[in-house]
Amino acid sequence: MKERYKEDCPYYLEDFLVNLSIIKNRGDLTTDEYYLDIRTFLRYIKIKNKIVPSETKFENITVKDTPIELLENFTEKDAYQYMVWLKDERQNGVAARARKTTSLKQFYEYLANKSHLISKDNISSLEVPNVKRALPKYLTLDEVQTLLSSIRTKNTERDYCIITLFLNCGMRLSELCGININDIAFENKTLRLLGKGRKERIIYLNDNCIKAIEQYLPYRKNYEMAQNEKALFLSSRKNRISRRRVQKIIEECIFAAGLKNTGVTTHKLRHTAATLMYNNNGGDILAVKEILGHESTSTTEIYTHLGSDKMKNTMNVMEDLLKKKD
Repeated sequence: MKERYKEDCPYYLEDFLVNLSIIKNRGDLTTDEYYLDIRTFLRYIKIKNKIVPSETKFENITVKDTPIELLENFTEKDAYQYMVWLKDERQNGVAARARKTTSLKQFYEYLANKSHLISKDNISSLEVPNVKRALPKYLTLDEVQTLLSSIRTKNTERDYCIITLFLNCGMRLSELCGININDIAFENKTLRLLGKGRKERIIYLNDNCIKAIEQYLPYRKNYEMAQNEKALFLSSRKNRISRRRVQKIIEECIFAAGLKNTGVTTHKLRHTAATLMYNNNGGDILAVKEILGHESTSTTEIYTHLGSDKMKNTMNVMEDLLKKKD
């Protein structure tokens, strides 16, 4: 949880967030999202109970002093009224309402059954809005090859390496920005990634990835700081590259390749990698899940029996598909 949030966080919410971070091992970004969702709810509670003047701007409502007794008396009917308020007053879409409802349910489950700060979870039966999932956008193989062959930027070697790792490995944006040089084992062609919830996983690097990294490293030396920054990808300011900068790099390269109408982002490059892995020869769905770091109710059990040969095979498929054109 960001330091600035702690100034406006009641003790029971802070306990919940600590549980998420320490016990459930949720990442910082996820914990921050829970905080913001519950803060919205607590602000609503204060409005509903007329604890703040009606003219108070929503963003100026503090929640640190919100009495927990107000949560004790909150019913499922009240929860549905809150969902209506999110839709009508806050103009939240269905996905945002679904996330806030899920956050609220987990918050109440913790208060009632873990910390026992309230006597009963009155909203355990609350239904979460149904979100219709759109099919993820992704690039075709021809579009991928067009993108890779048209990368010409001020930092071509770095940006080519970034896009190559996205397309071959399907990693998340946060995972790519978090890569350190010592996470790469060139002798074994493996890479250690730190995923959601600080969960580590090892993926195999095909020759496309190894070649792109080796071509980039000599240029990286131009950006090293005196203390020898450990991040693999550095910005022109000689710091670890930011997520926003990587997003801009992808946007610029997509535009330069003439693919601006595809709506492709860093996350959609991840979808592209997953789609190509699964749809082409050698792609195994379980190996794809392992490479991408996906989770489900059965994921852990499946992964304990998954051999590394299948992951290597899947990465080799990506190598054949995405070979750089000379």
